[in-house]
Parts: sequence; C-alpha cells; structure tokens
Amino acid sequence: MRWRNPFSRTEGEALVKEAASGLAAPERRLFLKRAAGLGTVAALTGVAIVDGPSAEQALKAMSQFNDRVQAWLYDPKRIARTFGEADITRPFPFNAFYEPDAAPEADETYELLVGGKVERKRPWKLDELAALPQSTQITEHVCIEGWSAVGKWRGVRLSDVLMRAGADLNAKYVTFNCLDRYSTQIDMPSALHPQTILALSFLDEKLPRIYGAPVRLKIPTKLGFKSAKHVYEIVVTNDYLEGFWEKLGYNWFAGL
Repeated sequence: MRWRNPFSRTEGEALVKEAASGLAAPERRLFLKRAAGLGTVAALTGVAIVDGPSAEQALKAMSQFNDRVQAWLYDPKRIARTFGEADITRPFPFNAFYEPDAAPEADETYELLVGGKVERKRPWKLDELAALPQSTQITEHVCIEGWSAVGKWRGVRLSDVLMRAGADLNAKYVTFNCLDRYSTQIDMPSALHPQTILALSFLDEKLPRIYGAPVRLKIPTKLGFKSAKHVYEIVVTNDYLEGFWEKLGYNWFAGL
C-alpha cells in the first residue's frame, strides 16, 4: 500500500518552525540530532529538522511511534556483539549527570528491593545476589552522545532474579530506581534477555563506585543511558514510566 504524506511542504515547514522554542536545552538539541524518529519527521514534513522552534508534540509522537516500531522489530534471540580482553577500553570512561566525586556510595545496610508485580517481595543482600549463577560479558557501551567503550562486566542475569522473585513475566515493564535519583525503565522482553545482567563486578574486581556500585544494570542491546547505575529498587509493572533522560526527550526503547 502506498503511503501518502498528509502535509504539504508549507505545512511541514510550519510544523517544524512552530515549536522549535524547546531546542535551547542541550539535551533536547542532542535528541533532535540523534533520535531515530527524525527520519519519520522528515518524511512527514518534507523538510529537514533545523535549529529553531520545533513541534514538541509532533516529536514526542514520532518518538513514541519509533518505540513501538523498535519493540515490534526486537528479536530476543539476537545477541549483542562480544569482544576479547584485548579490546577492553582502558580507562573505561565515566559518564553521568554529575562529577565522579559526587557518585553515591552505599553503606553496609544496602539491600536491593524487588517489588511490584512479584509474588515474593523482599530485599536481596549483595551476598545473595553473588551466590546466584554469574554471567560474564565483554560488551560495548554505546553512548547516545556519540562515543562507545568496551568493558568487562560480571553479575547475575536479571531474568534469574525476576524468576526467583516470582515476577509476572507477562507484565509490560521493569523499572529501576537508583541511589543517585536516576530512574529508567525497560520492556519485559529486554529484561529477560540473557545478556541483561545486574553487574556486581568490573574487570574482575568489585564494582567501583564510579561505575555504579553496588549494583548496576548492564544491557548491551540498548543505548548506554539504559544501563542504570547504583540500582536500589526494581519494580515489575504495567505502568509506563519516562525516566530521567526520557523526560528530556531521549527515546524510551533506545534499542541498538
């Protein structure tokens, strides 16, 4: 079936210019330059996205459309590329919305809370997580800012924790809340992917504070901002959530 553009070029230009006032923020500008939905916006309007007023609602709609397409195309059997020891980036870059010295540090009372749509809601101690079967990966961290780095991570598969907690695996989402007040959310199929882990170590050592201690989500099938650091709570839910960066315009699904 042939698709017909519902906008004339003049209407498209008006749509693009009408709401570009939100592009002053660096985060929004970065999103507009990198979001996969821009190809769709260009197709609708017949013009390129420019730095100026932009239709916020239109961009949000395109981002949501992009999320649905990515979810539909997602293959839970596809494995992210793995690397060898010689490929590890040293030093591995620190990246956050704060300086390294401001990274939170958990004390000896830390426990990982697992709740929401689960049968066995309870906190998990670090030694309990470490006692579960561990998975090691040397994978690429792809940042939305345009750089990438290869790191070696080891931890428990998220799917193992969810199943041991009696999670409703038909629920739509898994939300992560963090000690640094960061939050993000992933779809359940991605949560059950064998390469999605709760990392407890980096480069065969206890996970450093600057890289997300005591527990970091590592999900190499998505952009790096989905690999939440300093996780203290996991919630299985059917309620859609926009996390820290998603509220600033980053694509929710963020698949690679």
